[in-house]
Amino acid sequence: MSDIILGEMQSRFADLIWENAPINSGKLAKLAEEELHWKKPTTYTVLRILCQKGLFRNEDSVVSPVMAREDYYLAVSRETIREGFGGSLPSFIAAFASADKLSEAEIAELEETIRRFRKERQ
Repeated sequence: MSDIILGEMQSRFADLIWENAPINSGKLAKLAEEELHWKKPTTYTVLRILCQKGLFRNEDSVVSPVMAREDYYLAVSRETIREGFGGSLPSFIAAFASADKLSEAEIAELEETIRRFRKERQ
């Protein structure tokens, strides 16, 4: 799964695709040149890599997502929790909350989310 995690420039490029998909690959190359200052070969190389990772497809010169942006970031979050916190969501939340002091509104929202999940399990 960690092979799906993107670097900064790959993420920026993926966001361009998600924001404009479906998009003709030629138009995508022009957009990448304008937004990222990439040459056409760079665009096609990174596009090929993202297609190999299973995020996008390039069929008949039309680039479209295989995985929605939200699904991608959910998968990355799960991987981060699995690798960095032994799969423990409470450990992740504790680390996050201690680093970025949660507001009372955020704490209330977390509590409400937990209550809602408890109800759904019953």
